[in-house]
Amino acid sequence: MTWTIRPPRAEDQDMLADIYLSVRRQTFVWVDPGKFHREDFAAHTNGETILVCEQADGSLAGFLSLWPEDDFIHMLYIRPEFQRFGAGTALLQALPEWPRHAYRLKCLVNNRRAKAFYLSHGFQVTGNGASPEGDYEELSFFPV
Repeated sequence: MTWTIRPPRAEDQDMLADIYLSVRRQTFVWVDPGKFHREDFAAHTNGETILVCEQADGSLAGFLSLWPEDDFIHMLYIRPEFQRFGAGTALLQALPEWPRHAYRLKCLVNNRRAKAFYLSHGFQVTGNGASPEGDYEELSFFPV
């Protein structure tokens, strides 16, 4: 598939909120789905840089949010029907100075597919902790 990575447009906001809500509910099955709300997207990405992954037909596959001051990848969410087709990789590769810049993120331990994705892209486990959604590992990407 061919992906376009771009900043979000105002008309993308509803779809991005839907992606965030639906992927969280489908992925974090150990968390009460009632704890996830559409409004979370706007609140959780406030002040962050967002990159949108768009398919050639204009449909949104997913997004990445970055807290640039800390080089912290806060979120990377891909709709299930677009997973394993390179959308997540395209978003990582669109990060400023990738792969010559260090980035870090937190990945829930129970989210094994996400952890495998990040490890396959050169991230390494560098710490751990706990959150309301469960234990997490901090993963860091070191420049090549």
